[in-house]
Amino acid sequence: MGIRRPLTKSAGERGGRTGNFARRPAPCPFCKAKIGIDYKDVSSLSQFISPRGKINPRRRTKACARHQRCLAQAIKRARFLALLPYAPEHIMNIGGLGSRR
Repeated sequence: MGIRRPLTKSAGERGGRTGNFARRPAPCPFCKAKIGIDYKDVSSLSQFISPRGKINPRRRTKACARHQRCLAQAIKRARFLALLPYAPEHIMNIGGLGSRR
């Protein structure tokens, strides 16, 4: 019998990482600049909210776990105090996705 080949592709064939080189993750912007996260700073918090009004994940914000938790808490506080909207403006204007007319 011939040599059997594995059904799965290797990392090089998949276009993945080959060799011993691993990319370093991007540094946290809050750790790098040594700045704090404040719920009253609406302009900086709005950068971390998606167009649909959701809090962006860590892979998108590039924040470390500690600062991502602080960021989420600050956004939630700002929403509670009506500094930031819970829903984007276009959804609030048309009455929502499942509105009754």
